[in-house]
Amino acid sequence: MGSLISDFITPLPLVGLFLIVMVIFYFLSKGADIIVNEAVAVSTHLRIPTSVIGATIVSLGTTLPEVSVSVLAAMKGNYDLALGNAIGSVMVDTGFILGLTLLISPIIFDYSAIRIESWIQFFTGLFIVVIAIPVASEASIGVISKTTGMMMTVLLIVYLVWSFRNGMNKLEYYYDDYTEKYRTESLIKQVFFLILGMGIVIISSDLLITVVETIGLKLGVSQTFLATTLVAFGTSIPELVTSIKAILKGHGDLAFGNIIGADILNILFVTGLAAVFAKNQLLVSEVFFNLHFPAMLFILVAFRYFTLVNKHTIGRMEGGILLGTYLVYLGLTGM
Repeated sequence: MGSLISDFITPLPLVGLFLIVMVIFYFLSKGADIIVNEAVAVSTHLRIPTSVIGATIVSLGTTLPEVSVSVLAAMKGNYDLALGNAIGSVMVDTGFILGLTLLISPIIFDYSAIRIESWIQFFTGLFIVVIAIPVASEASIGVISKTTGMMMTVLLIVYLVWSFRNGMNKLEYYYDDYTEKYRTESLIKQVFFLILGMGIVIISSDLLITVVETIGLKLGVSQTFLATTLVAFGTSIPELVTSIKAILKGHGDLAFGNIIGADILNILFVTGLAAVFAKNQLLVSEVFFNLHFPAMLFILVAFRYFTLVNKHTIGRMEGGILLGTYLVYLGLTGM
């Protein structure tokens, strides 16, 4: 099946390939949207608190495109695409999406509510850099082993369990008009559409990898460049849409939490599973140590500093700094 798709798209001009990518991004976004909606529906039947749904199900749903793309890429031995998508998504989420969201409207937040999560966000970023550093001093390629990937997956589970228990203590249930309709729907129907959404995301991700590889060959650019720019932006569309919708509805704190959760999941969930399912182990090329890791740490430190200093409000100036950092990173990536 993969060879048939490759034979079909290879002769196409670049314009046609980019149009196909846009269509794939649309289906990735719709698939993630279906997953989130149906996961909320199932959770409503089970009377799970809203805070738990936001911290776990919504974050997992909006991160699923990144997971699917990176895992499939790692299984095919395309390690630069697998890791580049994860790190690039952190840059897109914290730099572009959060920066743009803050420019639209300053965010008022409860620092005590995100204090622990924001520290976890920073330390997970630092963690992946440390574990990827080459063991041999003369080596230029780092390694994230299957064992390390499994450890990251365990840390993810610990984080999700903590989020679940922390949310259960708040006792904020989905008993509003928006979710009341879910209580009258068939649970079997909701589960069916949940599985359908997952299928759309997985198939779209597999096709996206093939198209991106073809674009890279035609343009003569690296897979890392495409992964950290085009693919990372496309797979982050659910976070972008969720954050902007939250701002427009006056729920800036939800946008804040969505970005923090997505960053944590991009590192632990996306990279961890990619390492687990890699052919042998996830190789980390030199360009990550020279550019992508330093840029990610810089933007996470900046975000951590803003939340510590401001405590309750982050405004347009901070948003401009985050967005500007991302644009500089984007320019350096294309060099």
